[in-house]
Amino acid sequence: MRITNFALLLLMSGLSGPLLAATTAEQIRNATLEFLDNFASEQAKEGYTVSFEPGSIDNRLALAECEKPLSVEFSGDPWKSTSPSMLVACEGTRPWRMFVTASVSIHGPALVAARPLTRGKRITGDLLRRQSVEVNASRRGVITTTDQAIGMQVRRGINAGSLITPDMLSAPNAVERGDHVIITAKTGGFSVRSRGKALANASVGEQVLVENLRSSRTIKANVVAPGHVEIPM
Repeated sequence: MRITNFALLLLMSGLSGPLLAATTAEQIRNATLEFLDNFASEQAKEGYTVSFEPGSIDNRLALAECEKPLSVEFSGDPWKSTSPSMLVACEGTRPWRMFVTASVSIHGPALVAARPLTRGKRITGDLLRRQSVEVNASRRGVITTTDQAIGMQVRRGINAGSLITPDMLSAPNAVERGDHVIITAKTGGFSVRSRGKALANASVGEQVLVENLRSSRTIKANVVAPGHVEIPM
């Protein structure tokens, strides 16, 4: 007697218990949609509009059933890519992980040049204006608040209306070669000050070689403010 494949499947399931349940492509898609919807809601509170669409998932996909809700997180930065990937994972007794791509567009305010900016120009408020842009279309990032730009120096020419990205600006020198500076040496709650001369240009947070004018010794110090350097003891 011939046994059909379907009958054989029923026979096998009867002998070995019920067929194992599976996580379907639809369940994975629903989890990514919920995650992206929550992301969009969070960004809306900050003034950004997010539109999204998860990538296609093969409907034939059948992974082990997950007794816990699927976890979803970005594995790529959605602020620097319009096609970030998401990691979908099951943390149950039969764990698995997979990646799903998505199309994500984030629109919101960013700073653009109000007029042409030449190299070396110090940024002031009147040189900037806000404009709604697709923030994540720039892989170099964007500048969204004026306090991130004001006081910075233009590294290369910027055309009027161009989006200002962090790599276009640099911190101005807080000390320049030949400047007289105040050297502070600190240890615990005790500090000693002396006068020195900078031997190179440096910004706040950078190290610079300084000549102590009293001892003529050359020392390495941290720039903490314009005209001020510090040596930890």
